[in-house]
Amino acid sequence: MTERPFPTHRRHTLFFLDQIRDFSPVHLDTEVDATGIVADRRRAREAGERRSVVSYVVHAAAGVLRKHPEANAAIQGRLDPTVATYETVSAKVTLDRVLDGRRVVLATVVPALEDETLDGIQAHLDRAAAEDPDTADRFAGIRALRTLPWQEALDRFRTLAGLLDRRPEITGTFSVTSLGHRAVDGFHSVGGTTVTLGVGRIADRPVARDGEVAVAPVMRVSLTFDHRVIDGAEAADVLTEIKDALEAYPA
Repeated sequence: MTERPFPTHRRHTLFFLDQIRDFSPVHLDTEVDATGIVADRRRAREAGERRSVVSYVVHAAAGVLRKHPEANAAIQGRLDPTVATYETVSAKVTLDRVLDGRRVVLATVVPALEDETLDGIQAHLDRAAAEDPDTADRFAGIRALRTLPWQEALDRFRTLAGLLDRRPEITGTFSVTSLGHRAVDGFHSVGGTTVTLGVGRIADRPVARDGEVAVAPVMRVSLTFDHRVIDGAEAADVLTEIKDALEAYPA
């Protein structure tokens, strides 16, 4: 057996998991007929453009959450909590990156989605993916947590996480995480926001169309919601509307 100190590269993940202990998760999932998305991505590639599956999910979810302000919200406190709803919609999107030689999960927040296009979302995600976590300003806060004394770093993280008015810019008003680049059909995740979407791979599956069995590209999408903020009926409405929006591409 070998022992080693906890790597400072992953302090932010440990602090995050500590911060969401009060989260009361309930998990929903659905299947999305991704025929339109696959066709639209193919057309984009032929035009020399890149469109990731995540950009479609972010765009669709943002449109739905604009109509569900109670789900586009955050909670703070335990026995006497405060719930904040936001006029803006922003998405925290997880990134699989390498920080100082170690593979870690980082995130970028796509802001002001109520005014953003699909191409604008993709441009933001491309910029975030291209930046070097060891030097980019976007990840300066994560790097700072590595250099501070342990308790000071934890206190700083908790203070920022507790600022309801800054949640849209720090954590987003909803989260999207994807493992669809590998053979993962579906999974459930807690992103620290009232609504978190988990995106699996797109795979050919049998579907019923007009009373016949056909083969279509299907994507499994999960929604984890914080039961302290919303109830299952509204969460089911949100997931169903996101499914409908994704199946409507290209608009």
